[in-house]
Amino acid sequence: MHLDHPDAYPHRHTYGAADPRRADGTRRALRIGLGGPVGSGKTATVAALCRLLRDELSIAVVTNDIYTREDAEFLLRHAVLPPERITAVETGACPHTAIRDDISANLEAVEDLEDALGPLDLVLVESGGDNLTATFSKGLVDAQIFVIDVAGGDDIPRKGGPGVTTADLLVVNKTDLAPYVGVDLEGMARDAKAQRGDLPVVFTSLVAEGGVRPVSDWVRERLAGWAAVSP
Repeated sequence: MHLDHPDAYPHRHTYGAADPRRADGTRRALRIGLGGPVGSGKTATVAALCRLLRDELSIAVVTNDIYTREDAEFLLRHAVLPPERITAVETGACPHTAIRDDISANLEAVEDLEDALGPLDLVLVESGGDNLTATFSKGLVDAQIFVIDVAGGDDIPRKGGPGVTTADLLVVNKTDLAPYVGVDLEGMARDAKAQRGDLPVVFTSLVAEGGVRPVSDWVRERLAGWAAVSP
């Protein structure tokens, strides 16, 4: 059986990616994955989303790192959520292994959070830093965000790769650095459009007030659609 199949891990995971039910029949949280290269701003985006949405939604976070809990500890240090709402998976190999190939550790982490915290609205699953091929299994998340940054070069959208071309939302982060690294943001927008067609692209600068709002607006839209799915 292919590892992306929702029945690949029957010990815990008994629902498909579009099924709003948990194994016990109760409604589950919307799960959104965040991937992208090292240093693109994935953890900072997760932190900003938690700060903005935590008063209106019940949120939890699962982070992935190869050998450490570094991203989870960053979120804990900045108190973006209570400690019991943040957990870490140490993948022990390239991060895509745990978000795409063998997703059992992440599924267990998500389900443990829901068991411990009761009904959740949103679970953010952050991948460790990976390359442009990193994507999430549809058995793990319901939608995925791919984060790149302008300091990586304005040719990143042109290079494509599944992360850039197929993610439900592409985030081009650190736009405030564009003048210092000689990046043409309009050119990046054109290249992203050419690669992604009608799939959305947003540009962010998390150091600016309200900089994460384009992402949070998209998350709210996904939550509204998720609420309309009948259990």
